[in-house]
Amino acid sequence: MEINEITDGDVRILELNGRLDSANYVVLENKMQELVTAGVKNTLINCKNLDYISSSGLRIFLIYLKKYNSFDGKLYLCCLQEMVDEIFKISNFKSIFRIFDTKQEALKELK
Repeated sequence: MEINEITDGDVRILELNGRLDSANYVVLENKMQELVTAGVKNTLINCKNLDYISSSGLRIFLIYLKKYNSFDGKLYLCCLQEMVDEIFKISNFKSIFRIFDTKQEALKELK
């Protein structure tokens, strides 16, 4: 999995590419911790090119959602692919996260 990081005003956008699973979840975990440590309050995770997410990846999303909530930050998701969307439905994560169909919709909410 690769992560492309973009800054748009006070929003940090992480574009995930590939598979997020037990073999590489630590890459996202380290990036998220870096953002929290730096005091980034608004983060959007763009899943347009995320092909798959395992329970390890879901766990990282949940851990950092809780961290963002603890300091009144916002962690939003957008552009879930069909398979990833199905995993979010099955795990009931769609009711926990703010998920947008497009990057533009999410950014509008975050700004």
